[in-house]
Amino acid sequence: MDTLFATEFTPRGVLTPNRPLADLTWLRVGGPADWLFQPADEADLAAFLAALDPGVAVFPMGVGSNLIVRDGGLRAVVIRLGRGFNGITVAGSRVTAGAAALDAHVARRAAEAGVDLTFLRTIPGSIGGAVRMNAGCYGEYVADHLIAVRAITRAGQAVTLTPADLRLSYRQSHLPEGWVLVEAVFEGTPGDPAALEAKMTGQIARRDASQPTRERSAGSTFRNPAGYSSTGRADDVHDLKAWAVIDKAGMRGARRGGAQMSEMHSNFLINAGGATAADLETLGEEVRKKVLQTQGISLEWEIMRIGDFAAPDTAEKDQ
Repeated sequence: MDTLFATEFTPRGVLTPNRPLADLTWLRVGGPADWLFQPADEADLAAFLAALDPGVAVFPMGVGSNLIVRDGGLRAVVIRLGRGFNGITVAGSRVTAGAAALDAHVARRAAEAGVDLTFLRTIPGSIGGAVRMNAGCYGEYVADHLIAVRAITRAGQAVTLTPADLRLSYRQSHLPEGWVLVEAVFEGTPGDPAALEAKMTGQIARRDASQPTRERSAGSTFRNPAGYSSTGRADDVHDLKAWAVIDKAGMRGARRGGAQMSEMHSNFLINAGGATAADLETLGEEVRKKVLQTQGISLEWEIMRIGDFAAPDTAEKDQ
């Protein structure tokens, strides 16, 4: 721990060395992080980042719903927010949520208070990740409702940012490296709680009928292409669906090792049993190559891939 901090510091939260990350991701793959830090509260997080050696990389991690950690693990301190960061409060039509609050919980709590943020109900993951990805569903995005966020900088300072500061666009935002989102404020529209609950029930039914929600997946694998150009501009339309071009390339149900493109929804990459991170990422790249070859469209990953590839097995080479 002496080499981790630039100044003498003892965190109040839990700091674990060489922590495997596979059990913290929905796909259940990946190697260890050099360190995993679970801060006790915001003050602990700020003090930790301020004391941390500036040369040490920081990776904020939510519930791992949109993430492949490569088999070689991650040379960084992974910061995972917990109970001190999952509060939800409603005041009028404004909803304030901690970054660790689950999207579904925020949607339900808002609905109970007569505030419509129902688009969050079927989005997997937590609010921090939803903001980072400008997550959306049913034609609504985080950018349509976000008022402000609070974050802790890599130097340990608390700052408030607007959506303009984040430069939200399709499935992405711009946050400086190592900054950690801790809270977001949303503006919803008034609605009848019973009607909002019924709306969310219908959303869940439609999702479960079309997506492999019982499988180990990380949600949508690729972003919907921007027309046929895939420019990624914020003003692009995304009427062309990733699943459609994957189907056209003949890759629905394709497999590599324990990885598979779902038969139920071909834009869902699943761990069908015993997959490695390499299986999953390699299959995804094979899908991208096939779509490019057959349709001239370059699919962009929506799932984040982080960390090092596994080192070659020297024991096998010696045999």
